Amino acid sequence: MIEINNIVKSFDDKTVLHGIDATFETGKTNLIIGQSGSGKTVLMKSLVGLLTPEQGEIKFDGRDLLKMKQHQVRELRKEIGMLFQGAALFDSETVLGNVMFPLIMFSEMTPTEMIERAMFCIERVNLKGADSKYPSEISGGMQKRVAIARAIALNPKYLFCDEPNSGLDPRTSILIDELLIDITHEYNITTIINTHDMNSVLGIGENIIFVNKGYMDWTGNKEEIYTTTNEALNNFVFATNLFQKVRDYVRNSH
Repeated sequence: MIEINNIVKSFDDKTVLHGIDATFETGKTNLIIGQSGSGKTVLMKSLVGLLTPEQGEIKFDGRDLLKMKQHQVRELRKEIGMLFQGAALFDSETVLGNVMFPLIMFSEMTPTEMIERAMFCIERVNLKGADSKYPSEISGGMQKRVAIARAIALNPKYLFCDEPNSGLDPRTSILIDELLIDITHEYNITTIINTHDMNSVLGIGENIIFVNKGYMDWTGNKEEIYTTTNEALNNFVFATNLFQKVRDYVRNSH
């Protein structure tokens, strides 16, 4: 579980995050949503230590990131998996080489153990037989699955995903969502996903954090989002006629 309390972050004289409080639950897909410029990306970067808030607490199972010494931060990062927006694979490395990278960097495994672990992760994301291919030889959806395999290679407690469905078609996006929620439940990971994909919100939003103009404006789950009276959230989630029809259908069926 990750708990944040009264997180404030500013750039020059502009405050971007205004006292954010939130709890990201273990074994659930925790989604951060909000309009462009709402502060959700700044919040995500603060959570992983890329930005340092001026005040507040960021507790990883009780351990405050903002009070850690440098060697403690390094140890914590071994428990964190990252899935970047563009997959961020190494073009010159095979699928196997990409998945092995964090094991080479941070584990004390033997070469044989690293290969075994990487192959296990590759098979877990349904890419058996693709280990010798290069990123340029596989589809965008497959590249995202390689990135997921790399992110779970060190068996992380915490998994951070930045717009995991960016650039993917709807069908592939659903497959990535299903994979993320399956892995989250299977390994009891605290998964945090920064997304603007409403299909993801309504599909795998087990715990949803809505950031609006730098403030924590709403928290709930994918069922509760249909009946919220929060006007800003309604305008954001149900901006299209299709999602409005889905919301109205759900409300009328209760």
